[in-house]
Formats: sequence, structure tokens, C-alpha cells
Amino acid sequence: MPYLIRCLQSVEAQTLPADRFELIAVDDGSKDGTGAYLDEFAARTAVPTTVIHQANSGGPSGPRNVGLARARGRYVFFLDADDFLGFEALERMVAIADKAGTDVVLGKMVGVNRGAAGSMWGRHDEERVDIFDSRVIYTLSAQKLFRRELLTRHGITFDEKMRNGEDAIFTMEAYLRGAGVSVVSEYVCYYLVGRDDGLHVTRSGSYEPRFEALEALVELIAELVPEGPKRDFMMARPFTVGLIQQFGPGVLKESEEVRAHKLELAAPITKYWTPGVAKLIKVNERLRLECVARGRLDLLADIHRYIAARHTPKVVRAEQGDAAYLVYPHFRKPEAGLPDSAFEMTVPEWAPSKRLQAPARSKPGQSKPTPTLARRVVRRVRRDMKRWKSSV
Repeated sequence: MPYLIRCLQSVEAQTLPADRFELIAVDDGSKDGTGAYLDEFAARTAVPTTVIHQANSGGPSGPRNVGLARARGRYVFFLDADDFLGFEALERMVAIADKAGTDVVLGKMVGVNRGAAGSMWGRHDEERVDIFDSRVIYTLSAQKLFRRELLTRHGITFDEKMRNGEDAIFTMEAYLRGAGVSVVSEYVCYYLVGRDDGLHVTRSGSYEPRFEALEALVELIAELVPEGPKRDFMMARPFTVGLIQQFGPGVLKESEEVRAHKLELAAPITKYWTPGVAKLIKVNERLRLECVARGRLDLLADIHRYIAARHTPKVVRAEQGDAAYLVYPHFRKPEAGLPDSAFEMTVPEWAPSKRLQAPARSKPGQSKPTPTLARRVVRRVRRDMKRWKSSV
């Protein structure tokens, strides 16, 4: 409360007929009037509603599992009490899942008084995406439509022992075991609400549970995806959204004891840090992760300071071949021990707001590359304009 009021209003307002879905509300030991409001709502709404009252479990996994066990529909959707649905959300998500035969549907999310991931939403709905070539892996929250038969067949539930990241494990397993993923981009299905009091579970707690969740995520990927490019693609996610944040600039202010402990917790994760994963990540992130994997927080500190100063690294080409490198601190410094591959441009690069590109290689006998005809014309026009302006 009071967010629950708008949440339930959005359920009642669904364009999917009320007799086609059920609401299972789990009152997880609330002490703010939530339980009484749920009972009142269930008594008056046209939506078939079951209210379950239980002692506080300490996290979202228990209540979600309780609701999942009671569900009888072909699909389930996990709606947090702080948030609310777009009025056509359920109708659109069910329709695309039925049409495409997919097991998971992502409905477009936007933030209300908070940010929300946006790179996975295109201009149009997608009936089926390839999870090994899609941004959908960068949204692993539980607020999605899941085919219930998939969950029951594989026994996919939320890990009640985990204190953080349990939804990422749940969703990733559904992605990997399911028969496809659909994306609804043309309509906002879900509104993520930022609480005025700032009390979000995902923003609280110490660092240990976050490492625990990351380790569970990489182990799940390793179990379900054979070694190769597909595994590399999936592994890039926990490194760039997870591990790197644990070694942000703030780590420089932490005690030696905490730093050492973080490196110890990172070790089971960085064993999956491979050249195939590294090349999928831009250089400034790759370098930081390489330092973590090598236990070189001294080098990491230099890179953090360089990035904080908003320097633009120089781009240099290899003497032979097409490789190009960004000259960040410790580039080709033998004492640092960082390989050239850690500095190589393998994906589009920006630093800090400028697109970085390798310089054109000169042809034999030329000190500079020959401009194209179009470029020569543009240069001539610019020279003529300058002369004209100076003569006016």
C-alpha cells in the first residue's frame, strides 16, 4: 500500500475478458492494510481472485512459488504490487504467444519515477526472437508471461535460498529451456514504479548475495549451453550486467579486506571469462573485467581514473592485418601483462561520446590515404565557401 491500489485497478481494467484469467494474490505478512484490501477487492471484483495470507517469508521467491503452485491457467504472469499493467497487456501477450507457440513473452516496460531497460524493444512486435542474437537476455526480471506447462515440466521455480537475483535465474532457465521468446514492443505492457521511499529489494543488501546470484547464473548457462559462440554470447550478460558493477570506481575506496573478498567471490565466475566472451564486449569494460580476472586491482584503479577523466584513447593499427587497438593505460606495458587482445576493437566503440574508428591504412608509397572523389569535391566546396566569405 498504497501502490497496490493502482496495481489492482490495472488488473480489473484488462481488455482480456475477466472470465479468461485469474488473480492469485499472496499477502506475505504485510502490516500496512494490504491483507484487508485484498480481501475487499476479491469480494467485489469480476476477476476470479484468490487471496492467500501467510507469514512474511523475507523475499519475493516464496510468495511467487506459492502463487505458481495454485495457478491453473495456460500462462502465468508475475505482477509486483508496486507496479501496474497497461490495459491491453494480457490480451496482447497471450495473443502473440498463442500465435507463435512461444513459451515466454516480453511485454514492453517503461519506468515511472525510475529507469527501465530499453534496448530490447524494437519498433514492431516480434513473434519469435533468437535468444542467442537478441537483447532480450538483458532483461531477466520476472515480469513476463510464461507458459505454465514449461515451468511445471522442468520444475522451474524461484530459489527461496537466494537473497538476490532469483528472478534472473528463473527467467534465464525459461529462456534456455523454452520453445521460443516473443516480444511485444508496440504497446507498453508494464509500468515499473519507483517507490517514493526508495525501498526496492533489488537496491538493498550487501555484495555477497550478488556474487552468489552471478555464480548461479553462469553455472546455469554452462549447464544448458555447450561451449562455443552461443555460450559466449549468453555469458557476456552476467559479466557486463553484474560482475563489472561490483568492481566500479567505488571499489577504490573499499578496504583491502573487502577488495580481497570480492576477488575471492569473483573467481568461480571469472573461470568463464574466455577470449570468446571478451571479444563481444567493448574495450573499456573488457579491460576492467580482464583486470578482475587477473586479480590486478592496481591496474583497474589506473583504468578507472583514465575513464573518469573522460580521456579519448588513441586508436592505433597493428603493423600487419586489420586489427586496431585503443590505447588505454598499460597498453603494451610488459610489466602489466595485459595482452593486446584486451585492447583490440571488436565491437563499435564510443569514448566518451565520440565514435572511435581505426585510421585508414595508407597504400604502399603513400604517406596518407587517397581521398575519395566525393571527399575531394566536399573539400573544394568548403575552400571556395571560405574564400567567398572572406571576400564579402
